Amino acid sequence: MYANSFLPIVAPLKFYTVVPTADWVARMVDAGANTVQLRNKTLIGSALYREIQRSVAYAKDTPTQLFINDFWWEAVDCGAYGVHLGQEDLDSADLVMIQSSGLRLGVSTHSPAELSKALAVKPSYVACGAIFPTATKTMPTEPQGLDKLKQYVIQAGNTPTVAIGGIDLNNARDVLATGVSSLAVVRAVTESADPEKVVKDFQALWDK
Repeated sequence: MYANSFLPIVAPLKFYTVVPTADWVARMVDAGANTVQLRNKTLIGSALYREIQRSVAYAKDTPTQLFINDFWWEAVDCGAYGVHLGQEDLDSADLVMIQSSGLRLGVSTHSPAELSKALAVKPSYVACGAIFPTATKTMPTEPQGLDKLKQYVIQAGNTPTVAIGGIDLNNARDVLATGVSSLAVVRAVTESADPEKVVKDFQALWDK
């Protein structure tokens, strides 16, 4: 069993946007997003490394907390703030290297069993989803819904929780009412005509 806890997040995750490129990372950093994840599924090799390197540089010395999806070795080598792993990645990633390098760790979960597996490695946060139907990616489970999300928040205890999957400004208040720490979105930002306004509109939810 992995013994050490990963570093805690520095500031509340709050509004968490998942974007595909370093240019999007820069745009979200400029917009003041609390948390950003680079999830690039197209680049490989040196092009991917440069994309991660650029993303880390954009977020450095800003309040935005940047996580790199999947590519933990590159995230460590580029000095990223954190890395986000799926369930399958937990078995193959070098968690000791990630932790000893000072990176924060987020883990995706889709069921109580997966949440237990994630919590066992003492991550910086856990993501729970998909809450609502989503076309962003093929999900291994049915949409979890708000009642299950409430249970996940309780199960996670003091570990921050991120809700993801089909969240937009129409349902965001209901999701926050479960007690979840953070709302993560993909299409609500990347398909918006005014992504910067979306960032501010979501962030206003924590001020009310």
